[in-house]
Amino acid sequence: MAPAVRLRSVVLDCPDPRALAEFYAAVVGGTPEAEEGEEDWYVLRVPGGPRLAFQRVEGMTPPEWPRADRNSQQFHLDLDAGATWEEVDAAHARVLELGARPLDLEDREKKDFLVYADPAGHPFCLCRIEDGSSS
Repeated sequence: MAPAVRLRSVVLDCPDPRALAEFYAAVVGGTPEAEEGEEDWYVLRVPGGPRLAFQRVEGMTPPEWPRADRNSQQFHLDLDAGATWEEVDAAHARVLELGARPLDLEDREKKDFLVYADPAGHPFCLCRIEDGSSS
């Protein structure tokens, strides 16, 4: 069956679209671009991946991880950090250097992922993907 539509963008609300677009550009690649005449909307075209967009929301409240009872995470990004823990450890060091905050680094051998918050507070995971495919 043919799909009804194509995915255009994943949009993240944030207080500073340029800063968050630059964070993700450093993490996954690409160049952030402001929509012409707009400082409230940035787009990041991820090489080989989806388009990420960032929109300014005044007074944004970041999700509380891992709460589902109030202000839930709503969504998160799973990022392929490599097939080995050495690759994941290198990605871990880099995202911390870029401003990510650890949320859950426990039981990594059991779960094969580590959980962080980006500078605006959105959760994302660095995943160890042994076969190169995403889950």
